[in-house]
Amino acid sequence: MFHITVLAVGRLKERYLVKGTAEYLKRLAPYARVDVVEVDEAGFGESPAPSGREKIKEKEGERLLKRIRPDTFLIALDIKGEARSSEQMADVLGRLALEGQGDITFVIGGSLGLSRNILNRANLRLSFSKFTFPHQLMRLILLEQLYRWFKIMKGEPYHK
Repeated sequence: MFHITVLAVGRLKERYLVKGTAEYLKRLAPYARVDVVEVDEAGFGESPAPSGREKIKEKEGERLLKRIRPDTFLIALDIKGEARSSEQMADVLGRLALEGQGDITFVIGGSLGLSRNILNRANLRLSFSKFTFPHQLMRLILLEQLYRWFKIMKGEPYHK
């Protein structure tokens, strides 16, 4: 059975996001053990200078790195990463399972994105879209997709 960690910067604040993530965590239970781990966001003012933005990402990156297990397959959600279809990601999960790699971590950065250290550590940089999503909403989207990928991988029906 897979052990999947969703490692995210920040805490969910909106009630609808909390309820939605709880629903998908429940749906995922037959397929994998899924843990959500949150690290604190680094505070910043209205519009930090570019150098300040990098320092914030580095600070959040250090917090994330402390929570990444050494042998996990790390997938960083990155707008500049590779775009894949749901079917292709189901194939990735299937391949990892065949290779005995059942420990997978997805990392979601804060509002400024991920640090270079996290991106360099990633085994796969995955883009969900060229659109920018709020990082809290991205957690719900990721969980829904994980559920979809497992349904595809198992050949089970999923509403379209």
